[in-house]
Amino acid sequence: MSKSKRSLEEQIKAADERYLKMFEKAKQYEERKKQLERKKKEEDRKARTHRLIQIGGAAESVLGREFEEEDIILFTNFLKQQERNGGYFTKAMSKSEAHRADETAAVSSDSFR
Repeated sequence: MSKSKRSLEEQIKAADERYLKMFEKAKQYEERKKQLERKKKEEDRKARTHRLIQIGGAAESVLGREFEEEDIILFTNFLKQQERNGGYFTKAMSKSEAHRADETAAVSSDSFR
């Protein structure tokens, strides 16, 4: 009987060791998941920053000079007013791709005149 008892004790010890190994592996997976989430958040932030820089550059191009602090407030208020007056900004940004391509070509040809 002592032989089978020892065998059960060994089985319990082996199960505990397997549990600890799996627990460590789970912690490693959790840390890897956190790393990937941080990396995605950083990439999203960089993409947003790039987009905002492009928008600012386009707005300055249309304005013909650098934006100043008060220009930002005026520009924001202008866009909000356009939305209140009929959602013009949203409508302009929601046009079909074909229509956007036509407008881009028209604006490009106007800039050479």
